[in-house]
Amino acid sequence: MAEKMTKTEEEWRRELTPEQYAVCRQKGTERAFTGAYWNTKEPGVYLCACCGEELFASETKFDSGSGWPSFYEPIEAERIAAEADRSFGMVRTEVMCSRCGAHLGHVFPDGPQPTGQRYCINSVSLRHRAHDAKTD
Repeated sequence: MAEKMTKTEEEWRRELTPEQYAVCRQKGTERAFTGAYWNTKEPGVYLCACCGEELFASETKFDSGSGWPSFYEPIEAERIAAEADRSFGMVRTEVMCSRCGAHLGHVFPDGPQPTGQRYCINSVSLRHRAHDAKTD
């Protein structure tokens, strides 16, 4: 994992779109079946939209039917931070980028094998980089 990144809220507001800021910095969510990557099958790597950290490989992406990009595991466990989310009268596990703290989505224990996990991630929290594209 790359070195931790910290920025002021003003810096984040300048660098992110209003939707990215609402989701990634204010723990919002995009509507199901509307994000850029919910149905993408292109090979590549999914990076944090805020800091560019590589988070998920396309080989671990699957169609969960939820309307959000879903993965059964991150590239490395250390790249994802998790904490209890008790909002909206539910108890869920929120997942964030370990490098910059961006809200990504939630993880649920109803995914496919080999992990049984479903990382349900907002498209706006991600950027896709094709396998043959140059690194940032």
